[in-house]
Amino acid sequence: MEKTWLKQYPAGVPAEVKTDVYASLVALLEESFRKHASSPAYRFMGKSFSFELIDDLSRAFAAYLQSLGLARGDRVAIMLPNVPQYPIAVAGILRAGLVVVNVNPLYTPRELEHQLKDSGAKAIVILENFAGTLQQVAESVPTKHIVMAAMGDLMGFFKGAIVNHVVRKVKKLVPAFSLPSAVRFNDAISRGRGKPFTAPKVGPDDIAVLQYTGGTTGVSKGAVLLHRNLVANVLQSEAWYQPALKKVPAGEQVVTICALPLYHIFGFNTNMMLGLRIGGCNILIANPRDIPGVLKDLARERFHSFPAVNTLFNALANHPDFDTVDWSHLVISVGGGMAVQQATARLWLEKTGCPICEGYGLSETSPVAACNPVDNTAYTGTIGLPVSNTELALLDDDGAEVPVGQPGEIAIRGPQVMAGYWQRPDETAKVMTADGYFRTGDIGVVDERGYFRIVDRKKDMILVSGFNVYPNEVEDVITQMPGVLECAAVGVPDDKAGEAVKVVIVKKDPGITEADIRGWCEANLTGYKRPKIVEFRTELPKTPVGKVLRRELRDKK
Repeated sequence: MEKTWLKQYPAGVPAEVKTDVYASLVALLEESFRKHASSPAYRFMGKSFSFELIDDLSRAFAAYLQSLGLARGDRVAIMLPNVPQYPIAVAGILRAGLVVVNVNPLYTPRELEHQLKDSGAKAIVILENFAGTLQQVAESVPTKHIVMAAMGDLMGFFKGAIVNHVVRKVKKLVPAFSLPSAVRFNDAISRGRGKPFTAPKVGPDDIAVLQYTGGTTGVSKGAVLLHRNLVANVLQSEAWYQPALKKVPAGEQVVTICALPLYHIFGFNTNMMLGLRIGGCNILIANPRDIPGVLKDLARERFHSFPAVNTLFNALANHPDFDTVDWSHLVISVGGGMAVQQATARLWLEKTGCPICEGYGLSETSPVAACNPVDNTAYTGTIGLPVSNTELALLDDDGAEVPVGQPGEIAIRGPQVMAGYWQRPDETAKVMTADGYFRTGDIGVVDERGYFRIVDRKKDMILVSGFNVYPNEVEDVITQMPGVLECAAVGVPDDKAGEAVKVVIVKKDPGITEADIRGWCEANLTGYKRPKIVEFRTELPKTPVGKVLRRELRDKK
């Protein structure tokens, strides 16, 4: 495909960035620790953690891991929410020459067992809140070294004791567990200080992270992300964000809200690693589902960047406490992980004056592959343009490119594309083309300017009497109806049409009826796209990142 998108790049964003600036993420980390030593890298519950402190603690943690006998390339799982121990553990694991295995803290025992067995993780860093889950599978997994963190570990003696008391005794968020071999996080750091640390040579083709796919469309697989994949995407994102970041006053540290889970690739690279590269400070939000708590945290910060998913933007903008926050310094709001809906984008712009800049990526692409220009002033309804060093193509089922304006499967080629799926060569072969493109399973179209738009997941497409119905279109129409907070559309079996459209709606206005929804759809959707089934719920089932779990909506008729 001709790179027509390059003509649309904002001034100062290059077609190509030099991606071999660092031999590894370790080199990037250590440069940042030196350059920004006295600046805060993270803030959590009002306490700041400097680059220098993260450097010191992570080096001690790396020495501790080496003292366990872990060898270069061994996998270490992290099962933590957004707490300061997370970036310390990541830096320590990478500096010790080991591989990070990101684990969703809300996993069930079955899901945790699968990931620990599949990755072969020999050690795990876990928050005590989730220790009961690990206990249930501890005997059947290869993970024998356990480092146990508590919410208040790094908050200082007095505040830490209060935080832990509230978490354990008041909110009762730590169920009883028995893991006698576990070592407390602070003890691991102390032990590491007394051990020698040998910095291994880590290169661009070494594995940095096993990033497991969400499992929303099948078995969870580990995307193998090399150091060079993640470094490339940090530098690509930095180049793409420059037009917005230049609006931050000279000499002022860039502050980013980190409500995205760091164990998700969007938060891992776009929040944490990019923040380290630019010397920024991330405000760690441990529970983004607690919207009043998020707004309380934001109210005491002056911040410039806010990456999030549509559901979080929507929940915040509709909350009565929204105006307690000073949004005037916000220069970039990046939406990803799922489609940004027009109604959400419109409300966010109206309330903050900062448009949501929608991007697109996957675990397999480290993650960013495309993004709208950050100097856009309005919602475009697209995922934007391929970022620097990146090519997007639209393919038919035979792997041939489709014409402009026709839907096809989005395929991505660039330095951020994974090396493959962990120990699954057959699965890798299914998604990688001979010429290096990764087939995403997403259906998209591109216009003559080079802007791409997601039509839907290949597997989510609804086939009604031979006509393709794309859930995103139905959802976008319904969420623009006054009084609708959220909507999800799925296909369900139908005797006459093969499949029918079912919509599940969360009301903003309690007075809305099924008849109102049907009337709106009749006015805005052609016949075969209109829902046959309309269901109301108080909330939609979602992954911790905020993606709607369509399969659960299909399963419950």
